This record gives sequence, C-alpha cells and structure tokens, in this order.
Amino acid sequence: MKFLKQNHKYESDHSLFIKDLKAKNPDLEAGQQAGRAILWDKASTSLDDQARDKASAVKQQAYVYQNKV
Repeated sequence: MKFLKQNHKYESDHSLFIKDLKAKNPDLEAGQQAGRAILWDKASTSLDDQARDKASAVKQQAYVYQNKV
C-alpha cells in the first residue's frame, strides 16, 4: 500500500506525548508494574483452599432484590 510507505515516519500526538512523559519520568513503568502487582497479581491458592472456599460459599437467590414472600 502506498499509504503506509508514504507515512512511515508519522507519529501521532499521543505517541509523542507518551514518549515525552516516559523521558521525563524514567521510573514511570516501574511504578505502573508495582501498582499492577498490588492490585492484580495474586498468589495462587492451593486446591484444598479452593475446595474449602467453594464449599463454604452461600448460595444467592436468583434475583437478589426480590423480597421472599
């Protein structure tokens, strides 16, 4: 495609902003990875713990906002 060959040096405003932000804050990616580890990376649980959690779960009614009559 001629379009891709003509504009191969084009960088969007967003790409330039991210490059500039990373140049100003070199520890940015390390901070992002640390935050991800806190929120999302969980230690794996053993099969015994999974079975215990499943057995101790309380069954929820189909529509939680409906009053039992």
